[in-house]
Amino acid sequence: MNTEAVREAAVPIAALVGVSKEYDMGKIKVRALRGVDLTVIPGEFLVLAGPSGSGKTTILNLLGLIDKPDSGGVFFNGEDTVPFVLNALAPARRDSIGYIFQTFNLIPVLSVFENVEYPLILQRVPAGERRRRVDAALEKVGLGGRRKHRPSELSGGERQRTSIARAIVKEPAFILADEPTANLDSETGAAVLDLMRRLNADEGTTFVFSSHDPRIISLGRRVVHLRDGAVERVEEPGGRA
Repeated sequence: MNTEAVREAAVPIAALVGVSKEYDMGKIKVRALRGVDLTVIPGEFLVLAGPSGSGKTTILNLLGLIDKPDSGGVFFNGEDTVPFVLNALAPARRDSIGYIFQTFNLIPVLSVFENVEYPLILQRVPAGERRRRVDAALEKVGLGGRRKHRPSELSGGERQRTSIARAIVKEPAFILADEPTANLDSETGAAVLDLMRRLNADEGTTFVFSSHDPRIISLGRRVVHLRDGAVERVEEPGGRA
């Protein structure tokens, strides 16, 4: 069975079914999503593409279980999460979903090693196992020699690599990346993208990006184009092995 057939046969990790979302902006309501259907399959390199205001970040917030829709279903491992309060979904966010932000969101007073270790402390992983997993994650992102440095001592690319290591260290079901190259120069952004593409190809790490960066869009194995809160079209430029 080829790679494409495996992907099509796989059970979705997460799915949005008929999802709509509005935000109250004082005297007006802004419709962020309108009846969106979306699945996330294991091993995906999925890109949500579209202009600002198209609904990309709202979809990431729903998939990341940090927001709820006004209507429709948000499924995680086959279970609709909408009936649960957000606090009840904290274990799923902590254990099963990785996050990469354009602003890095590193803790300034912690070293690279400690920033990457932090999610494992929240999971109460034993110290020896934490060290092993953090060392492995840092080697994967090329920061084995920077473990004692603090974020202020790192370049932008190194900070983003640290945030990638923090995301992969807990071995999540999937990783959500919100405009991960927005604050990087073109050369550094290309290197970070190459790293994530290699993690996807070599480790099977599942990524879902929001971006209007042509470089990210060109790498997507599936690209969902959004406009005005709805799916405009879906392309699979890199979908076939």
